[in-house]
Amino acid sequence: MLDFTLVSDFIPFLLQAALVTLELSIVSIILGLLLGLIAALMKISKVKPLVWIADFYIWVIRGTPMLVQLFLVYFGLPQVGIELGPFTAGVIALGINSGAYIAEIYRGGMLSIPKGQTEAAQSLGMGYATIMKRIILPQAIRVSIPALGNQAISMLKDSSLASLVTVSELMMVSQRFAATNYAFIEFYITAALLYLFLTTIFSFILKKIEYRLSVSDH
Repeated sequence: MLDFTLVSDFIPFLLQAALVTLELSIVSIILGLLLGLIAALMKISKVKPLVWIADFYIWVIRGTPMLVQLFLVYFGLPQVGIELGPFTAGVIALGINSGAYIAEIYRGGMLSIPKGQTEAAQSLGMGYATIMKRIILPQAIRVSIPALGNQAISMLKDSSLASLVTVSELMMVSQRFAATNYAFIEFYITAALLYLFLTTIFSFILKKIEYRLSVSDH
């Protein structure tokens, strides 16, 4: 028989772990947004070496499992003298992984902007950096918001992989309590509900952002 009263004593610890999951996801997403923007700008650049570097980064990261990337950062880097804590390793691995996907999202947004706008700006004497900053990027980011939202929700769920490098996030803490109390169904259902709660909050915030941007367009 299922006994969810077992879980009640551990709710504060699970909530604390959910907070770690949220922190891990948010910091990783911020890193991914930054890396993705840099990679996207490199990929649409006319400088071939920059395009090749961006292509290589996206090809490697999208073509290998996130778990392998996480293990390379946490277990592999100490072999070359770089030791990172579990949380830092998790942020770096998740951020690098999401950056490759976000780069393609940004690139799609930039390419969706009519070339006529760039040509008009050039005719007014604007340089490349000014055109990107004032014309292309604001519109591209606005177009990319739904896809970026999906990526953020995926990142939140994928953050559970960080439990495998001992980050005390929601999945790891749930596993620990489930094993010690031999109540796997109860703790895993509770963990699933907490993940569902977090993804629902993410979705709500993203809808609000989309709505505000759509209102500002009219």
